[in-house]
Amino acid sequence: MDLFDYAREQASKQEGPLAARMRPRNLDEIAGQQAVLGPGRLLRRAIEADQLGSIILYGPPGTGKTTIAKVIAATTRRHFEQLNAVSSGVGDIRKLVDEARQRQGMYGKRTILFVDEIHRWSKSQQDALLPFVEEGLITLIGATTENPFFEVNPALVSRSRVFRLEPLSDEDVAGLLRRALTDRERGLGGLAVELEPSALEHLVRVAGGDARSALNAMELAVTTTEPGPDGVRRITLDVAEESIQKRAIRYDKSGDNHYDTISAFIKSMRGSDPDAALYWLARMIYGGEDPLFIARRIVICAAEDVGLADPQALVVANAAMLAVERLGLPEGRIPLAEAAVYVAAAPKSNAAYMGINEALAAVEETAIQGVPVHLRDASYKGAARLGHGQGYKYAHDYPGHHVQQQYLPDEMVGRRFYRPTAEGVEARIGQRLGRLRDEAAAPPIENHS
Repeated sequence: MDLFDYAREQASKQEGPLAARMRPRNLDEIAGQQAVLGPGRLLRRAIEADQLGSIILYGPPGTGKTTIAKVIAATTRRHFEQLNAVSSGVGDIRKLVDEARQRQGMYGKRTILFVDEIHRWSKSQQDALLPFVEEGLITLIGATTENPFFEVNPALVSRSRVFRLEPLSDEDVAGLLRRALTDRERGLGGLAVELEPSALEHLVRVAGGDARSALNAMELAVTTTEPGPDGVRRITLDVAEESIQKRAIRYDKSGDNHYDTISAFIKSMRGSDPDAALYWLARMIYGGEDPLFIARRIVICAAEDVGLADPQALVVANAAMLAVERLGLPEGRIPLAEAAVYVAAAPKSNAAYMGINEALAAVEETAIQGVPVHLRDASYKGAARLGHGQGYKYAHDYPGHHVQQQYLPDEMVGRRFYRPTAEGVEARIGQRLGRLRDEAAAPPIENHS
């Protein structure tokens, strides 16, 4: 850091946004993240001992990735450098590496490099840094809002420990806001501010675990509110609502947010919770997910998890997919909601799903001897002369339109792939199949003449 960088940093501490001024100065001031920074945790121990290896900090905005890097910068005995992936290139990396090599050779001082938004670096940029991370010349701290297993060079990921940061709890965010209101050095403690509980609750709720968003919204509310006759700035719910606008739901449609959200949606339908299914559906619609993708997942869930416990579920799901294809959004949200609720509320059975999986496994694992002669097609030229179809019993010629005969190949006789449950419509299917299977033990019925 040169003199000009130092001057800019000092100015930022005094004049920058509230979130920047209130940035924690040590590990104890960091809110939340106890899973990675709690007492005795690996990352905390490595920072305190100044024995940090290359790491990637991954999590939503405002969860403390840059904060952790700044704390490391303030406590390490190593030289600390910072690059922003948006504005840096291969030339910057080479220059930094040359300086790091000279520094290590002359002073024996190693270098830590913090790369913000590392997922924005191209493959060639990441490749340019890789050998120096590998040899230990550079200790990398990468920060990303994207899943590094999707967006960061696998070789860099394999040489780093990945720490996932979670959104802060409402209590953590509320605590940060209260601290900022009373901090006279860095916060708003020099102003007389009265924050209504409902306004605090709104700021916390809409921020959604993003400390930066909550702090900057409160600063805007305070600095744009005129003091009353008593000199107090009163932040009401109306003021708070104007200061923090509609929350931008983080939903990347290609990374783990996409997969996690659709997983929660499917598991909610499978778990017969229509309220949760509607919530996750709303999250996906709000985030801009392809409605046909959602519809296809509902169809799959109807077939896989409801199955024959309620065959109508698949009909409803397919009808919803067709409606969404024709309507699009926003109207398409209605048939999507209807189908999601129907599938969630329906009785559940995965018997058909498990049955086809077992049958496929049997086909793969068992030597197939061919179709039994009596089941073969006798209609094509010459087939009858070969005996195809001979001995076949036509079910509709028998009472109840059913007759016992062998339908499985010889090597599969006695195998059961479909095991109906006692749920919904499948209970009746199971009762009928039970009777038919019981009859299989009876003496065979002779062919009609």
